[in-house]
Amino acid sequence: MFPLGVVHFPGIVLPLRVFEPRYRKLTADCLNGDGEFGVVLIERGWEVGGGDSRFSVGTMTRITDAGMTPDGLIHLRTVGTRRVRVRRWLEDDPYPQADVEDLAPCELGAGEHEALAAAERQVRQALAMRAELAEPAAPYNVELDADPALALFQLAALAPLGPVDHQRLLEAEDPAVLLALLNDLLTDEIAVLASRLAGN
Repeated sequence: MFPLGVVHFPGIVLPLRVFEPRYRKLTADCLNGDGEFGVVLIERGWEVGGGDSRFSVGTMTRITDAGMTPDGLIHLRTVGTRRVRVRRWLEDDPYPQADVEDLAPCELGAGEHEALAAAERQVRQALAMRAELAEPAAPYNVELDADPALALFQLAALAPLGPVDHQRLLEAEDPAVLLALLNDLLTDEIAVLASRLAGN
């Protein structure tokens, strides 16, 4: 397991720079095995050195490319594969490990495609507003995957929200809950951005 300060979603590319000895060992073991490890958000504490508190829902991610700089820094390109829940944490030696179970796949029903389209409009609007404020954000014109389930996770990842809100989206029990929560969070965020753009 790789605890981080960001939330990782299925279908999303996550580049990583690995320098801490325990995660160098994790990387080597993954490259010698199936190439997968879990990513969870740190609830409290720090990535480096351990002693952190972690959320229990995360994402399995697969290494798709790996390289090393002359000074020994490992660069990984990974992509999320599926959501998991930690049943129990195991020893952190030589690196964090956990017993996990897969969560149900995210499959949209026929009636949820309209809500997905509405969520896409909200995300693009919020990103465009962030760009107008000259604040860091993903491009508002990014192309979404043709698979609705992957597109939903893309929208969740792209939404200009904090990590705890992203974690709430990752933990949503089904697409309807995720879409409703995304709508609520973005409605609030867009209202704040609109106020700032108006100089209030």
